[in-house]
Amino acid sequence: METLYQWWMDRLLRLAAKAGQRGEVPVAAVVLDPKGRAIGWGSNRREGAQDPLGHAELVALSQASSLRHDWRFNQHTLLVTLEPCPMCAGALVQARMGRVVYGASDPKRGALGGCLNLSTDASAHHHMEVISGVRAEACREQLQAWFRQQRNPDGKQAAQDPTG
Repeated sequence: METLYQWWMDRLLRLAAKAGQRGEVPVAAVVLDPKGRAIGWGSNRREGAQDPLGHAELVALSQASSLRHDWRFNQHTLLVTLEPCPMCAGALVQARMGRVVYGASDPKRGALGGCLNLSTDASAHHHMEVISGVRAEACREQLQAWFRQQRNPDGKQAAQDPTG
């Protein structure tokens, strides 16, 4: 299974790179059905769409929901290059996602083990399996390189790097 997740994460890294070229934070996600087929893809769209909900996970989840005509994902897996934030982790709990696999941890804003863990919180009505660290170094390097490119000429960062 780990090899399959690495293969998918490599595809997500390519999709995230395209998002980065559009000026978006390079994060990408995919929802897999129980047979391992992609049923929803997403990359960050906040800047282009001027939409605060334009996170990769939510884009992929919305696409998968539309395709399935259902909002429950108990037997499905979401893969994403960066640990989900509280908004996305909350949406994944609400969607009853069966498993979440992510690449780079986000110690500042991650909500599946980084700064908090909504998947195991007592308030969560659904507890999902969480697998972290798949292609973590490649995911972290991609994000760090993108944020370095976004720095202003005076050395200050234009955007906050979630990986440190």
